[in-house]
Amino acid sequence: MYNKDPAIVNGVYWSESLNKVFVDNFDRDPSLIWQYFGSAKGFFRQYPGIKWEPDENGVIAFDCRNRKWYIQAATSPKDVVILVDVSGSMKGLRMTIAKQTVSSILDTLGDDDFFNIIAYNEELHYVEPCLNGTLVQADRTNKEHFREHLDKLFAKGIGMLDIALNEAFNILSDFNHTGQGSICSQAIMLITDGAVDTYDTIFAKYNWPDRKVRIFTYLIGREAAFADNLKWMACANKGFFTQISTLADVQENVMEYLHVLSRPKVIDQEHDVVWTEAYIDSTLPQAQKLADDQGPVLMTTVAMPVFSKQNETRSKGILLGVVGTDVPVKELLKTIPKYKLGIHGYAFAITNNGYILTHPELRPLYEEGKKRRKPNYSSVDLSEVEWEDRDDVLRNAMVNRKTGKFSMEVKKTVDKGKRVLVMTNDYYYTDIKGTPFSLGVALSRGHGKYFFRGNVTIEEGLHDLEHPDVSLADEWSYCNTDLHPEHRHLSQLEAIKLYLKGKEPLLQCDKELIQEVLFDAVVSAPIEAYWTSLALNKSENSDKGVEVAFLGTRTGLSRINLFVGAEQLTNQDFLKAGDKENIFNADHFPLWYRRAAEQIPGSFVYSIPFSTGTVNKSNVVTASTSIQLLDERKSPVVAAVGIQMKLEFFQRKFWTASRQCASLDGKCSISCDDETVNCYLIDNNGFILVSEDYTQTGDFFGEVEGAVMNKLLTMGSFKRITLYDYQAMCRANKESSDGAHGLLDPYNAFLAAVKWIMTELVLFLVEFNLCSWWHSDMTAKAQKLKQTLEPCDTEYPAFVSERTIKETSGNIACEDCSKSFVIQQIPSSNLFMVVVDSSCLCESVAPITMAPIEISQHNESLKCERLKAQKIRRRPESCHGFHPEENARECGGAPNLQAKMVLILFPLLLMLFSR
Repeated sequence: MYNKDPAIVNGVYWSESLNKVFVDNFDRDPSLIWQYFGSAKGFFRQYPGIKWEPDENGVIAFDCRNRKWYIQAATSPKDVVILVDVSGSMKGLRMTIAKQTVSSILDTLGDDDFFNIIAYNEELHYVEPCLNGTLVQADRTNKEHFREHLDKLFAKGIGMLDIALNEAFNILSDFNHTGQGSICSQAIMLITDGAVDTYDTIFAKYNWPDRKVRIFTYLIGREAAFADNLKWMACANKGFFTQISTLADVQENVMEYLHVLSRPKVIDQEHDVVWTEAYIDSTLPQAQKLADDQGPVLMTTVAMPVFSKQNETRSKGILLGVVGTDVPVKELLKTIPKYKLGIHGYAFAITNNGYILTHPELRPLYEEGKKRRKPNYSSVDLSEVEWEDRDDVLRNAMVNRKTGKFSMEVKKTVDKGKRVLVMTNDYYYTDIKGTPFSLGVALSRGHGKYFFRGNVTIEEGLHDLEHPDVSLADEWSYCNTDLHPEHRHLSQLEAIKLYLKGKEPLLQCDKELIQEVLFDAVVSAPIEAYWTSLALNKSENSDKGVEVAFLGTRTGLSRINLFVGAEQLTNQDFLKAGDKENIFNADHFPLWYRRAAEQIPGSFVYSIPFSTGTVNKSNVVTASTSIQLLDERKSPVVAAVGIQMKLEFFQRKFWTASRQCASLDGKCSISCDDETVNCYLIDNNGFILVSEDYTQTGDFFGEVEGAVMNKLLTMGSFKRITLYDYQAMCRANKESSDGAHGLLDPYNAFLAAVKWIMTELVLFLVEFNLCSWWHSDMTAKAQKLKQTLEPCDTEYPAFVSERTIKETSGNIACEDCSKSFVIQQIPSSNLFMVVVDSSCLCESVAPITMAPIEISQHNESLKCERLKAQKIRRRPESCHGFHPEENARECGGAPNLQAKMVLILFPLLLMLFSR
């Protein structure tokens, strides 16, 4: 884009007045992060301004017009049929450009759009044969599926455009009658190197006089012999004609159709406000900085069109651009009081298509702690995380913007999916006015629905709140520190102190929550003296096995006491900001708090953290227990307390206790030191905390003693629970392909170029823009090579002990021996001691693993049904697909700038080569 273009210079000049508007908006609402205006001419104005850094080639590739917020605000939902000419004349570079054009069109389609792609020569060839005669939603998964099939297209035969046009009109008509599509704009995109006729009889039959199906024609190649017919088709059907001579022309020419589709909205003078789905923006520099500071940030954009209001140009429907602002999703969550949702409660929101805007189970990144996004993270359906609702009752009610309640038993995974909590959730849901979103709140039954209130004086609470070991949940909103710039540097604890002391009258705080925080601070203060006495009593902890003691309350207040120096801690990350699982955050209570709450009151939960690697075994044990007002299930859990100790210390205590058993009046006839037995200490999910083989620590018991675990499942001591992961990533079982595969290999592209006659070689090199082609597509190839994983669905087991089983024993008949074992619960804990006969290996019984298994989609009919399946969705309320006053005379046809440059440079290159 040429920055001295008069249209851009003039646009930058007149849009300068937006700066004052942006500043005034920020003064009224300091929570605004970025405000911006994207021009239809291609320039981008934003506040606060930033310095853009070009890439290594000195290019700033950002184009606001191909961003979802721009496209969604500029146009209405649409049904599109893309026709691709694959006749023999389309061979070579033309086919490459055609595929890239289709791919660029797909980039402009969003979740509210529907499409299909048909290739034609003498016959029709649906790019995806399964979707013959219908349209499919343009979500990312479907678009990528079609891109993979584009590479299968090859040119041969004669192009019969009349057959293709008839098919396209019939599809649009039939699909519109089903009520499943956009029920708004309709368009046919024709990509070809020429047309021998205008096919006016077809248009007269299907589209005239209303012309509600727009025709957009893309002439591929330099020749203009058939340009008049293609331009006539576009102009006669309220569309647009462009000629694409080179790959560099594709993006700019494809974008033209969006401004044509925006005309009815502009003529209607409707400033429709749109909200995008949740996404992670890694393009804008300020978003990259935010991601560096906080990790990738999910956000939604609210945007609206800007258009000329001059009466003399009204019929032309001139779109000036789109104005918008980004809203981090976490800002929406701040309005929901986490402390009122209970330990397992959470809030979530979905779009009109049922896709998740925010949910604790949404995992947008490949791996925790990494910045690489999954390809389909923005189109994860609610049914893929609340999968127990097989009939989509909850999802459909929310999509239809209803208000109500729904209950079901759920299986919530914790601890990186290794453990499961089975509970009953009550869901409350309603719509969010002025947006396409619906909000839901999940509350777990039992103590999750009970709330305790306390009362202390401000002086008492403030005194205990100022203890150096006290901290509060940083992601909870005790006070709104975003309203005034002078408050933004404050932590929540600092803000509360200033608020209580009356030093900041402008601070807005949650009085009810702060009152409960003060109560928790006072009631929990005595534990500090207890911890101090333990630290002073060296005989209790002479070897410093216990390193940390901690407490957390229902209000997000935490107390932490170290029994060793900070530099001596075995687990340096525990309870730190990066340890998301074990601290209070916007989504959930700490893991040790949630698991303790589900245990029998008074009992401890012991666990070892899972390591992401197979070599670095965990070397600490965490123990926690809940504090309840009453000794019953429905009593509110007001806090949880626990310790973390060295694994070696814990194991040594266990072996010492087990050896003492033999001296107790002969009650233990067998010792764990006996070589004929193996002793294990496992938790209620079957993971080994203690074993004579230290390397087995943290392993699943079924992998080590498969025969015994299988018997425990048969006897009912443990039960298997099947879980599903619809956001999994699996190893790709085939080489990654792309719709523009030919572009990604310079050697193949060179061979294609050689096929051209020598007289066109110089012109070819100029048009192809070889330097930028090499850079962009080698980068694309590098990115493809990284993508060794692809989205998939998996199922995997989790295991839970039955609480009623206190002790049991059994014998297992193996091939040539009998294997006996005894399992006994450790009182007041989630642990079991298992003693197994080691003399009988029982190798005929396979180990039981927790490895996920991919849910196969290899069955073609199953794949097809899944592609065709369309869940209930709600169309956007606004539609501007047609306006009778629209002036359709501006329908393209002007030669493009790069074609002119070719004519200028061609003689110069001939002179250069003639020397």
